[in-house]
Amino acid sequence: MTDLSHVLPGGLPDKRQVAASFSRAAASYDSVAELQRAVGSELLRRMPEDISPQRWLDLGCGTGYFSRVLGQSFPDSQGVALDIAEGMLNHARPLGGAQHFIAGDAERLPLQDASCGLIYSSLAVQWCSDFAAVLSEARRVLQPGGVLAFASLCVGTLDELRESWRAADGMVHVNRFRPFSAYEQLCAASGLRVHSLEQRPHVLHYPDVRSLTHELKALGAHNLNPGRPGGLTGRARIVALVQAYEQFRQAQGLPATYQVVYAVLEKPL
Repeated sequence: MTDLSHVLPGGLPDKRQVAASFSRAAASYDSVAELQRAVGSELLRRMPEDISPQRWLDLGCGTGYFSRVLGQSFPDSQGVALDIAEGMLNHARPLGGAQHFIAGDAERLPLQDASCGLIYSSLAVQWCSDFAAVLSEARRVLQPGGVLAFASLCVGTLDELRESWRAADGMVHVNRFRPFSAYEQLCAASGLRVHSLEQRPHVLHYPDVRSLTHELKALGAHNLNPGRPGGLTGRARIVALVQAYEQFRQAQGLPATYQVVYAVLEKPL
């Protein structure tokens, strides 16, 4: 399989930083997770109607919201919730939904071959630099006929914020994501059958820039990129950012566009 991780300018953030950031955000995450709820629910609607796995995996389970939804959807199945962030697992475990809560990496799943009928992953794999490895591991862990349903983010996400920061100081302040074409190439080369793969924009609106940046921090999804500026951001740069972002204002408020990738793949029989 072709590793397209090099197409990301500057690379993706270190996964230890990702784990630590999301662990710190565990307590505040659910209060600001409107996008995560909407995208995860849409992903559920895209799964095959006749799916009935004996065991399912919520890959990148976060606070376990969709682990609990999956547990209700498949009450006779065994559920596994996995996340790289221990803080998220500590938050999710007492709330139930899955039988097992495991700390693990999507690029090296601590699960046996052909052990799951469904892998569900909403807004987690964008943090994986080696997405070919994620797909390879999914293929290994899925049973023949099993389904991988994932939602991710691609290039174009938070472009309004990215362009406003570029106007303010030219530094890297916004997380980078791989292009949709990379998802197309890697899924086609994965050995999994592609049922559906598409990109759809999801736009949220905010009264001001502070509301957006506060939410990103509460989600643990603020800037984790190599090359990001260190230390506090100066007042003059913040003023420049606010002025630049105001050019995007719409009647509903300041838009923040997320380019969401939805995919449903199946392991051949």
